[in-house]
This record gives sequence, C-alpha cells and structure tokens, in this order.
Amino acid sequence: MPTLPLYQVDAFTDRLFSGNPAAVVPLEAWLPDATMLAIAAENNLAETAFLVPAGDARWELRWFTPAVEVPLCGHATLASAYVLTECLGETAPTLTFVTRQSAELTVTRDDDGWFVMRLPRRHTVEAVDAAGLDALAAALGARPSEAVIFAVPGDTSWLAVFASQSDITALAPDLRALAALPPLNVVATAAGEPGSGIDFVSRMFAPKAGIDEDPVTGSAHCSLVPYWAEKLGKTDFLARQVSRRGGTLRCQLDGDTVVVAGEAVLYLTGEINVPG
Repeated sequence: MPTLPLYQVDAFTDRLFSGNPAAVVPLEAWLPDATMLAIAAENNLAETAFLVPAGDARWELRWFTPAVEVPLCGHATLASAYVLTECLGETAPTLTFVTRQSAELTVTRDDDGWFVMRLPRRHTVEAVDAAGLDALAAALGARPSEAVIFAVPGDTSWLAVFASQSDITALAPDLRALAALPPLNVVATAAGEPGSGIDFVSRMFAPKAGIDEDPVTGSAHCSLVPYWAEKLGKTDFLARQVSRRGGTLRCQLDGDTVVVAGEAVLYLTGEINVPG
C-alpha cells in the first residue's frame, strides 16, 4: 500500500501540547480532493495542509478541515514552513506558497526564530443587524457590545466584541446555535487586560466547518488586526488567543497585508497508508 509522510506541528507556541496542532502532508502531485478530505477527517485536527512543489522555494498549498476545504489557514501555513525548514532541509530565506483563493503567501524567519507570514487583510462589510445580534447573543450566551461582518469568497466571519478579557474566557457557546447562524465562523474578541502587554484577545468558533473551537487562528487575525488598528490607533500588536490550549501572535497591519508571526514545535512524524 502506498504511504505518505505526515508531520504534526503545534503552531503559535514554543512548547508542546499548546498552540494549535496542524498536520502537514508533503506530496509530489495532488491527490484526489476526496482523498485529501478523508485524510483530514482521519487526522481530526482543525486543519491538514497539503504541499506540492512549484519551483525554487515555492509550493502549492491547500488546507482541509475534517469537513471542508478552506480558503486560508494561518497556523497550518506556519506549520508547513516549519516542516520545510526544520524537517526537510529547505534553506531559502523566503518561502512562497501559491494558494487557490488567497493568492501567494510568503513566510520568512525573524531574528528571534519566529515564522513571519504575510496574509491578505480582510475588510469590514457592515455591522450585524439587530436580529442577527440577538441570535448571536443567544448562541454565545452573552451579548457583545457590537458585531461586525468580515467576508471574503468562501469565508464570512462575524466579529463579536466584548468589554473585557474575562467576558471572552467565560463564553460557553451553544455550538448548534452558532452553526445555524449565517457566517462560517464567529470570532469573539476584547482588549487585553491592562498591564498584561497583550493588546487584544480572542476565541474562534467554526462548528459549521467542523471545528467547534479553533485553538489559535492565524487567519482570524486578518480581520482582528484591522479592527483593533482602527480602535486602538496603532499598527503593531501582541495578541493572545485564550482557548484552553492558548497561543501568542505578533501582528502588524501593513496596508492590505496583515503580518502574523509565531513559533512552532514538532509533535510527531509518521506515515499515512493510502489506497493504491
């Protein structure tokens, strides 16, 4: 039976069993979509990334949850860069990932060893209307002070803003009710606690995509960073996703690009048996 290499990396963390785990599967050529989705479902992680070489220091990159293919995934992109440099011997200073819906993404390494990704900024569409806000409050079990819509093709987020970090950590949402709302995912956010050094915190729920709660979500910061840049009047941030596993991100707004940086550690290497 043919086999494929498999790597699992904890992203946006400097220690095992925290951050966001992602699977990375390097390929020589694309598998059928159904096979890649089946592998992602078997891995049962928020995302599995698949890579195919596309030239010097270039790879085509796709991401699958256990349920769907997604247009952008930050933590699995970071994990892919980690695998290429730390496990497969890639030495180029800049790695380029060619994606189907998010154009080209680049990843470099800074002086602290953090992987620095340049991701596409997302723009506010409009505020969630009163009926939507009522439904969102019921699903989250708490009422946000406001909720705004960020949308790109194939991925709409509702950003629910709360008064404090304790409001975010206390959320115990009704996941079925969240899945019945219009967006693909809901991101809850608040300013960080005074004196903590953290500019803003978040949690991210995507039951409609097969992810009840994503531990640390790079792509969510494509919406979070522009939002907080407007609110706080600054462009550089230290962010924390306050899920059970938790993770820290350095972020910057650079025009239509959101720069997201994080660390990563290797959890496992193995092989996948695939049908011949």
